Amino acid sequence: MGKQILKDTIVQLFAGSKGLLAMDESTSTCNKRFAFEGIPQTVEMRRRYRELIVTTPDLNESIGGAILYDETIRQQTKDGIPFTAVLTEAGIIPGIKVDMGAKLMAGFPDEKVTEGLDGLRERLQEYRKLGARFAKWRAVISIGYDTPTTGAIDANIHALARYAALCQEADIVPIVEPEVLMNGSHNLEHCYAITAQVLKTLFYQFSVYKIYLEGMILKPNMVIAGIESIVQNSIDEVAEATVNCLLESVPAAVPAIAFLSGGQSPEDATAHLNAIHTKFKNRLPWIVSFSFGRAIQQPALDKWKGKEANVEEAQTLLYFRSKCDLDANLREYEAEMDNDIL
Repeated sequence: MGKQILKDTIVQLFAGSKGLLAMDESTSTCNKRFAFEGIPQTVEMRRRYRELIVTTPDLNESIGGAILYDETIRQQTKDGIPFTAVLTEAGIIPGIKVDMGAKLMAGFPDEKVTEGLDGLRERLQEYRKLGARFAKWRAVISIGYDTPTTGAIDANIHALARYAALCQEADIVPIVEPEVLMNGSHNLEHCYAITAQVLKTLFYQFSVYKIYLEGMILKPNMVIAGIESIVQNSIDEVAEATVNCLLESVPAAVPAIAFLSGGQSPEDATAHLNAIHTKFKNRLPWIVSFSFGRAIQQPALDKWKGKEANVEEAQTLLYFRSKCDLDANLREYEAEMDNDIL
């Protein structure tokens, strides 16, 4: 393990208060979003959409790293330039999603465990040669009447620990994503309790598996009531609960936290991030930023709809959304900014 390599990569990813763009949707997920927009679900259309993203002018002002999917890291622009080369030339570090998705967990109805450890050491070596300097693995934790169970939490955390160890062995920074899902009717307090439990379990196991905390990035959910909850909390209440939960559960040795958006609207995700920085910046021992996917991409996808004539406007929306998230990191975002775009 090259500890300095890991630390240097993390510094570069978040330099200038930048964040990460998650453009690592699986083929099935991407196809579902295309189908909703009436876009043909083909390899070529997925390539065109990803080219739209990586060639967005000045995206590097807000984005320090982009998480790619296996298909994407091998794709090129219409002019034959690898996407990884386009990103690197712009000063955006390529990363890669390496998990194989969450599958139903035997013996645990309604719960899932993420797979993909088989052959991971060899895949990481290949991805490193393709230009990836960081990776991502997502675990999903659902809140229900009798979930999550300790068994499901432990299984997902063990996988995250083994993944992180293999990444660090390969000098690739692991992004560790234990996502407590927003699906359900649970309240904010319940989300807080489960998120804290998951994170405490994570860092206990990371000590067991000898994970180098200074060489990893945590990608957690914010503490938010379920989407079916009767009570939906204010922006400030979510920010305060999220910060308190992280302070209770995450060691200060972790260098960076990059939030997932988790199904929030682009505007809500940005507003929550802004409130975390505006009200609690002095309490945060870590770099705190974003690693948003749909919360950055969705407006651009809605505009593009697979049409070449819409590429420029779609790129404008992509740039704008990422710039709003940068502004949130800098405590400069205001909700009125959203009225200024198209």
